[in-house]
Amino acid sequence: MKKVGLFIDTWYPMVDGVIKVVDNYARRLVQYCDVVVFCPATRNYRQADDDALPYKVVRCSSLPMIGNDYDIPTSMLDPHFDAQLIRSGIDLVHIHSPFSVGLAGALFAKFHKIPLVATLHSQYKQDIEQQTLLAGKIKPAVDLALGSVMNVFNLCDECWAVNSAIRDLYINEYGLKAPCKVRLNATDHQPVPDPAAAAEEVNRTYGIPSDATVFLFVGRINFIKNIDFTVRSLAIAKKMGLKNFRMLFAGKGQDEEKLAALVEQEGLKEEVVMCGLADRPMLEKLYSRAKLFLFPSLYDANSLVQIEAACQGTPTVFLEGARTAATVTPGVNGYISAGGEENYARTILDILSDEEGYSRVSANARATLYQNWDDVVRDVYNDYCSF
Repeated sequence: MKKVGLFIDTWYPMVDGVIKVVDNYARRLVQYCDVVVFCPATRNYRQADDDALPYKVVRCSSLPMIGNDYDIPTSMLDPHFDAQLIRSGIDLVHIHSPFSVGLAGALFAKFHKIPLVATLHSQYKQDIEQQTLLAGKIKPAVDLALGSVMNVFNLCDECWAVNSAIRDLYINEYGLKAPCKVRLNATDHQPVPDPAAAAEEVNRTYGIPSDATVFLFVGRINFIKNIDFTVRSLAIAKKMGLKNFRMLFAGKGQDEEKLAALVEQEGLKEEVVMCGLADRPMLEKLYSRAKLFLFPSLYDANSLVQIEAACQGTPTVFLEGARTAATVTPGVNGYISAGGEENYARTILDILSDEEGYSRVSANARATLYQNWDDVVRDVYNDYCSF
């Protein structure tokens, strides 16, 4: 294998889980082969930042999406992008999205008869229903859009699902016909060497009492992640007797003002801390300081943040029905609550009341859910070479 092309429909300076996956792939694949990342020229990007990366980045034109953090790639309307793709000399295409840039990669692979791989990162039917303004979520329109997505994935020589629940979803509900296997995500985080010192720094930085119980969310501040559910659940838990706690939200996003308003409405201004964006060393300390990672998202497929939390021995509390919880055994290496804010609040209180059980789950989370990208990408490259 000489050169691999990774195709994605968004890129830095936007940050999300898929971007981090592709970046970690590219940074490690350069040990084995040449790598080119094909992506859109998103708002506020700087060429100097691309040039500083250890792999090549080729960007296409894009248009801003009103009311959304993401931009719309227009690769099919960008002859300069097409010319760079044609001259790239890539031997294998790995798409991480099925839309403009990903579709360009898929068509290039088919035309040039080179291997085509796709990673299934998202629950696209949810995306279509929630983000395309389809009036009343009209089923034929949703089915048509989902069919277009699956036409791209069904071109692939192989698809990689991020966990078993996502594999089953694509095969049983979405109509995936291409061969599919599970390829778990990983993290580049490392366990903090001194948890006590890390806790002191977090307390000092964010004004947290040293004896406070800390809960954490890391990611886009977007209600699609169910973070409003988290706030309402903690308000209920407070009424049930939860005392001396802090809920930390680390990230940026379109719903920051809505979240702040909800926090005030629920009477949690003292308990909720908006941390903004944090670099990796600080994120590692935040995960280490947290008692629980609260992640009731039903949107995510397999979020990196739950692996990052496990790296520090911090278990995640999921919600029943979450596909992103597929790698977790409840009460063994994580927690899954029944639906509804009151049940979620009760689950948090029950966890805190069983310190011995919590210690066991914490240790198991680190032992069974934490894996690093070096090992994963080594296996990825070996798979590339098998085509």
